[in-house]
Amino acid sequence: MAIISGILSACFNYGIEAGRPMAEAAELAGANPLFRNNISFVVILWGGLTTNLIWCMILNARNRTFGDYTNKAAPLARNYLFSAMAGTTWFLQFFFYGMGESKLGNGASSWILHMAFIILASNLWGIALKEWQGVSNKTFKTILAGIAVIILSVVIVGYGNSLAS
Repeated sequence: MAIISGILSACFNYGIEAGRPMAEAAELAGANPLFRNNISFVVILWGGLTTNLIWCMILNARNRTFGDYTNKAAPLARNYLFSAMAGTTWFLQFFFYGMGESKLGNGASSWILHMAFIILASNLWGIALKEWQGVSNKTFKTILAGIAVIILSVVIVGYGNSLAS
């Protein structure tokens, strides 16, 4: 699952790079350069919405769970509120990423930094909140090794970028 997620995450970055001509056209049409990447996100995220919507509807039909959306026994208001908050937060990561990338202008390197930060932050929060409490020493050492590899990769990307400029 991690490998598939990594590959599909890279595909999102390919979408951003493929959308660069749209971003440049938006900028030439008068859009604020800081927000130029948003035009690409509209196209990319509509594709993701379509795929996810179709798959969720297939699962709802297969599992006969369409009624869950209006189930009075469930805390619907809270569920919808938290879903909206999660979706908004998820979108805002791309919104702010697009702003940062427009300033950095280093394409895939920005994406690598973005993904590395998300993984590092979530794992460090997991450690701080004791979500990893009770796992074996081997598992915890594997987590720490993964964090070290991510930090090393960021250093290597940064060094490589410094050579290119």
